[in-house]
Amino acid sequence: MTQNVEQTASASPAHRYTAELAGAIEQRWRDEWREKGVFNAPNPVGPLQGDGPLPAEKLFILDMFPYPSSAGLHVGHPLGYIATDVYARYHRMNGANVLHTMGFDAFGLPAEQYAVQTGTHPRVTTEKNVARYLEQISSLGLAHDERRRVSTTDPEFYHWTQWIFLQIYNAWYDAAQDRARPIAELEAEFDSGARALDDGRDWNALSRAEKNAVLDGFRLVYESNSLVNWCPGLGTVLANEEVTADGRSERGNFPVFRKQLRQWMMRITAYSDRLIDDLDLLDWPEKVKAMQRNWIGRSYGARVRFPSGDRTIEVFTTRQDTLFGATYMVLSPEHPLVDDLTAAAWPEGTDPRWTGGAATPAEAVAQYRASIAAKSDLERQESKEKTGVFLGSTAVNPVDGREIPLFIGDYVLMGYGTGAIMAVPGHDVRDHEFATEFGLPLIEVIGSEAGVQDEAYVGDGPAVNSANAEVDINGMAVADAKRTITAYLERTGAGEGTVQYKLRDWLFARQRYWGEPFPIVFDADGAPHALPDADLPVLLPEVDDYAPVSFDPDDADSQPSPPLAKASDWLHLDLDLGDGLQDYTRDANVMPQWAGSSWYQLRYVDPTNSETFCAKENEAYWMGPRPERNGAKDPGGVDLYVGGVEHAVLHLLYARFWHKVLFDLGYVTSREPYRKLFNQGMIQAYAYTDARGVYVQADEVVERDGRYFLGDQEVNREYGKMGKSLKNSVAPDDIARDYGADTLRVYEMSMGPLDQDRPWATKDVVGAQRFLQRAWRAVIDEETGAVRVTDETPSDESMRVLHKTIAGVREDYAEMRDNTAIAKLIELTNHLTKAYPGGAPRALAEPLALMLAPVAPHVAEELWNRLGHEGSLAHGPFPQPENQWLVEDTVEIPVQVKGKVRARITVGADASDEALEAAALADPKIAELLDGAPRKVIVVSGKLVNIVP
Repeated sequence: MTQNVEQTASASPAHRYTAELAGAIEQRWRDEWREKGVFNAPNPVGPLQGDGPLPAEKLFILDMFPYPSSAGLHVGHPLGYIATDVYARYHRMNGANVLHTMGFDAFGLPAEQYAVQTGTHPRVTTEKNVARYLEQISSLGLAHDERRRVSTTDPEFYHWTQWIFLQIYNAWYDAAQDRARPIAELEAEFDSGARALDDGRDWNALSRAEKNAVLDGFRLVYESNSLVNWCPGLGTVLANEEVTADGRSERGNFPVFRKQLRQWMMRITAYSDRLIDDLDLLDWPEKVKAMQRNWIGRSYGARVRFPSGDRTIEVFTTRQDTLFGATYMVLSPEHPLVDDLTAAAWPEGTDPRWTGGAATPAEAVAQYRASIAAKSDLERQESKEKTGVFLGSTAVNPVDGREIPLFIGDYVLMGYGTGAIMAVPGHDVRDHEFATEFGLPLIEVIGSEAGVQDEAYVGDGPAVNSANAEVDINGMAVADAKRTITAYLERTGAGEGTVQYKLRDWLFARQRYWGEPFPIVFDADGAPHALPDADLPVLLPEVDDYAPVSFDPDDADSQPSPPLAKASDWLHLDLDLGDGLQDYTRDANVMPQWAGSSWYQLRYVDPTNSETFCAKENEAYWMGPRPERNGAKDPGGVDLYVGGVEHAVLHLLYARFWHKVLFDLGYVTSREPYRKLFNQGMIQAYAYTDARGVYVQADEVVERDGRYFLGDQEVNREYGKMGKSLKNSVAPDDIARDYGADTLRVYEMSMGPLDQDRPWATKDVVGAQRFLQRAWRAVIDEETGAVRVTDETPSDESMRVLHKTIAGVREDYAEMRDNTAIAKLIELTNHLTKAYPGGAPRALAEPLALMLAPVAPHVAEELWNRLGHEGSLAHGPFPQPENQWLVEDTVEIPVQVKGKVRARITVGADASDEALEAAALADPKIAELLDGAPRKVIVVSGKLVNIVP
């Protein structure tokens, strides 16, 4: 066996394009690119300013901010990175100034959890993971401007994250102008008397602390006692968006509990309309736009006030036309009016089903709240069993004066609407279930033949049973009924038409160590104060223990404490903020991981600027609006943003909010951060489970007779997402080692359309390698290594094949159809191999090398260099098609007899109508169908001959 291997090796051509040769070529060209800064993109101003005039065209291409995981990359991760690299290289070769780089979203829970377990500083873990990540992606030959690389954990980066936070903190939203403005301008309006306080107080009579409290109520960043999602397993608060549908943490799958905490909030809701309306300006997938619209959840309806004693319960409804069918109300158990509305005793005749078996309403409320404390929002909403208790009190329906009972129920959530609903059981499924459970009345107010006793009627129909002495909507359709009832509510003071949103303000604090500290301190009275710019960045202190102090979810007085609360020397400080030296306390919370990723593209633009987060000239050049694209509606932003659809709501919504605030305050010229978005699919792979259902190492499984075995044990095969948990990962550096990085790039780009999921099969990688080997042989002699191209003039057929390929490949690269571009290059290579076995003509070989460059840059550079060209082909020229070779010499024309195609004739592309008619009549198939001369021949020039016998 050894002898055979040696014989095979010795027989192999010395200069064949093997993995070993590919590896040597790839390393050499990566070193060359890095040494000469081939992919450095010049800025208009600043340290990265270029030497000469900037190219007429610019292109800013962005990959979604990666987190450097300790698990490293598998071959699914680089899919989008390679695609953006192909796109960037193509446009760079066509003369564009291309900004393409990569940094790291490096704050986060994994490093902190590892620190809690091992005591290793998160920075040590993070830097190790970043080094591993860079090692892996560098082998792919990505054409990045490495001068622009950033990491959110670098103090120079989070200096500007903290600075942006302060700009948002020191701003308020002026609804009249529909934009954010500096809080100083609001204070000036109060000082001058141009604006009065809503509560009637005299601004100038207020103390400094009272004025600050008023201003804090307007700020885009504010503190709030909020019902938050506390995750003991992660030791931190989570935003609603970070909690899964079944009430567990998105990261780690830990249970999440509801807890009242004082937290920083960002007033993202002020931008609800702009966040929805400006989606129309963006070149984004409709699926992502729909997800954002649904998340913001704009609804048009009415706010309705139900009197209850000396209190008023307000509800929001989109079906104000059904008010006459409201027979009871349900409040969230957390609603602030519940305690005030709870009666001292049960009214006489109270239905026992309503009391929960408690002696008093107060006992019933307390017991009920305790029983649902551990339930997630999803469990509460989707529970088939409708539960609740009567408060012992009633409210008045404002359209008919009826007293209706008040309940609390777990299917009403404080975080949605007003936390209270008017229940219309005749026409709402959940209300009907509740009413049936508790024996509450049902009134039909939308006409139907089925009635509403057995089930809610949720279809359309005219209003019925809906009139009082002042308003009658009976017989009206929904739209007219809504308008009429809204007008009645406004006329009587019982409500008004309004717009409601599902979006809630952004919970912007985490009880962690590994995050950006807040640039805020608190005085002795607990009032917040922004630190001056000169005190930035606020650096993370060193701590001995990274674990948060958790709490007992069943103990209302138990409070979680962040790790930074243990750094007492850092936490307490003396400062002079204008009122003399005083004692202050830092915020022990940190910002969420979303902070850095909400603006990182702006730092890519100007990463070495120590004076500002991004010079406006540089931002305007790379991200400013381009009227030639969409006129005045062009929002500006990154030219192409590529990443997974899983970020459709969280990151993209937060980044849009931050960017809009910066736009309003005049720091950027672009209204949106990302002009065009593209969601790539996933690479999937087979995974295998043993008899216990436990995943086993996929690369150790072998197939025998259509069955799969790990050793002697048969295992089950399934198909799913590639990843560590399924033990089916394939490392990209392993593929690059065994086949070459260019082969990996070609294979991943040829697997199918970029926006679709695709299956990974290592055995198929060799096909991509063989294609590159054929392209190599078209230029290089495998025995001698000599260039084997000729000065032969290509045939007309070859010139047509070449220029048809150039035209098609240009279009494919521009539209990110890399799989079809590669297919065309394979066709061209096969043509050269077949037509020119002794070596391709230079006029064909050079365009092939240039067209290969975006997708297989290392081997393309090597071929270009060996063809006698100095320097890199990274800046082109990319081949242009010549029209003379795109025009076919002959065309195929269908011939119809009695309206049916009976033959096809091949004629010269410039054949006259007379020549077409003659050729059609001379065709043997047509002649057989004719009995003498035809009655009529109709010729559609260059397209069709129709014969009437």
